[in-house]
Amino acid sequence: MAHQASQTRNPNRNRPLRCKVSPRNSSSRTPLTGAYNVAVVIDFSDDGSTLIRFPKPGKVMFPEEKVRNEVAVMRYVHAHTSIPVPFILHWGTREESPCGLGPFIVMEYVEHACDVSDALNTPGIPYEERPILDPSIDGEKLRGLYGQVADVLLQLSKLSFLKIGSLAQVDNGDTWRVTERPLSSNMNEIVQLGTLPRSKLPDKSATFKTSSSYLTTLANMHLRHLTHQRNDAIDSSSDCRRKYIARYLFWKLSLEGRLSHPDHNSGPFKLWCDDLRPANMLVNSNLELVAVIDWEFTYSAPVEFSHAPPWWLLIEQPEFWPRGIDEWITAYEPRLQTFLAVLREREDALIQEDRLGEEQRLSLPMRESWDSGDFWVVYAARKGFTFNAVFWKYLDSRFFGPVAGLDGDEWERRAGLLDEEEIMEIDSFVEQKVEELKTRVLAWEPEEQLG
Repeated sequence: MAHQASQTRNPNRNRPLRCKVSPRNSSSRTPLTGAYNVAVVIDFSDDGSTLIRFPKPGKVMFPEEKVRNEVAVMRYVHAHTSIPVPFILHWGTREESPCGLGPFIVMEYVEHACDVSDALNTPGIPYEERPILDPSIDGEKLRGLYGQVADVLLQLSKLSFLKIGSLAQVDNGDTWRVTERPLSSNMNEIVQLGTLPRSKLPDKSATFKTSSSYLTTLANMHLRHLTHQRNDAIDSSSDCRRKYIARYLFWKLSLEGRLSHPDHNSGPFKLWCDDLRPANMLVNSNLELVAVIDWEFTYSAPVEFSHAPPWWLLIEQPEFWPRGIDEWITAYEPRLQTFLAVLREREDALIQEDRLGEEQRLSLPMRESWDSGDFWVVYAARKGFTFNAVFWKYLDSRFFGPVAGLDGDEWERRAGLLDEEEIMEIDSFVEQKVEELKTRVLAWEPEEQLG
């Protein structure tokens, strides 16, 4: 869930609403709900507290898989880093849960004052609205919070794996291996909101030995998402053609290996959390990090993911910035400079203590990712509903050269990069989607298990 002591805020904000709690002598508190989970905090007479958490029905499309992956990751992070994560007391499947409520995790409840998002948010923004970094935030406060997050990212970047995928505990729970597909937040979202059949996702046993093969799989998912999304997927035949060409070109780039760095294509791969953001980092009254929560959708991923600087330095995502992505970039770049400076300071200290190698720095790769535009490659690959805007704005000219007027009909020139058979395929696809726009037939998977 998005906050251990919170209830849902505006769903468009994807952040929690803090709830009032019952007195400490009561046995439980008001049920809590976040972006992906529902939970109850239970207080004990000896002053200890425990949190019981269930995936939210209708929001989580793969509850059993999600819980199993998250438990493995949290235990791995607890065993191999000093990152503060809640201790897992017990977990179980749907069949093992009370009253069949679904798979669950029983974990330590971590007392805290607020999350990092609350600490960074602009004063006066109504709680039901989306948070935005305070433009007048005290510099030392910002550096202190950024620095603690930098420590988390540096520790995660030291965890290496031979394959891309989700972790599982094996050998009676004593070791961890990458054994299943990388379950991502985008996979959950395009099934939940994009009507993509689960059968069109990678098999559960699918892992990847190269970044390029995984990026090709993500590009395929973008195409399948557009194919299966119903009714409001397009506005017109022109809009449909534009979206299809973007996805097709991205797919061809992935096949050519142009989306991944050749030096990192075969790994080692790094632990990546789709949902690692300020709202999931809890601090005490002194703004000291006491817990990082919500490790769902965490998996071993291409190094390029870890080398991309954090998108959340402004708290808000680029696609939701009030004045557009260009204005987001204008506001983001000075904060990125601050974050990279703090990150370098942390790296210098760890190298001096022999806890980090010079080759393990993140500050230089993050700077290069931003300057080269690799940041946007990773962002486009990970986010199905944002892909179109990012591709035409930041990827098209980088890979295929400038074309004036891409906001108008000039983008049609990109069809010249395709052969006759590919053009015929696009024409057939557009005809099908325009017909769907007229008929507006509903589609769902009523008999498929949410496993």
